[in-house]
Amino acid sequence: MVTGPHGGAGYGLSHEARNLHWLLTDVVEEVPGVRSVAVVSSDGLLLLSSDPEGQRVGGSLPEGPRHSTADLATIVAGLGSLTTGAAALMDGGTVKQTMVAMEEGSLFVMTISDGSLLGVHTTPDCDMSVVAYHMALFVGRAGHVLTPELRRELRQSVEAVR
Repeated sequence: MVTGPHGGAGYGLSHEARNLHWLLTDVVEEVPGVRSVAVVSSDGLLLLSSDPEGQRVGGSLPEGPRHSTADLATIVAGLGSLTTGAAALMDGGTVKQTMVAMEEGSLFVMTISDGSLLGVHTTPDCDMSVVAYHMALFVGRAGHVLTPELRRELRQSVEAVR
């Protein structure tokens, strides 16, 4: 379960922020093999994660990169920037999704309509089509509500945890 800055599921947050927390929780709980999930703003700031307090969600998920979604957010932001630059050099248009397959897992990054990014780190045996499907659902539902005001609220809730 994704928790808010004060331990409760979205405690003190707007309806839209709680809804995004719920959508992210759905990805974490419904997709087998998900290690960690992060939503990163277009300028690279962590907005929402499966693990905002540095503890594994539910205590049962495999550990993510360096055991921190802050590290995942940094990786997602960097990969997003790199692929956007590559697409520009290749006249490829907008990057929609990036996937990195590794021996010990996979990393999926999908662009949200406002330029924010959704990053999902998985185990090596995950079903990539299920991961991509749930990511697309999140992006489709989150894209139209991720306003500048909501991004600010989410960023402040992440900072309040630190």
